[in-house]
Amino acid sequence: MQTAIVHVDTDPARIPEVASEIAGLDGVSEVYSVTGKMDLVVVVRVREHQEFASVIADRLSKVPGVLRTETFIAFRTYSDVDLAQAFDLGLAD
Repeated sequence: MQTAIVHVDTDPARIPEVASEIAGLDGVSEVYSVTGKMDLVVVVRVREHQEFASVIADRLSKVPGVLRTETFIAFRTYSDVDLAQAFDLGLAD
């Protein structure tokens, strides 16, 4: 399982609508409304690295109200929760 964390800056008047639409995209596992420089933090999980392009560049960034994104690709997972989920899905050996 590949994970990316995406910071999303939105039109302030559309934060709830943008968050809801992003949450419905395949590959998006979580969407958080946050304080700080960005409006939303999105967790994207895909099986293959190449799928990030279709989820983030082709769909997420084109949601009406998204002004800009910044994507962070995870190299390693240190959380026991993430590791347990991978074993449950049969992705980890």
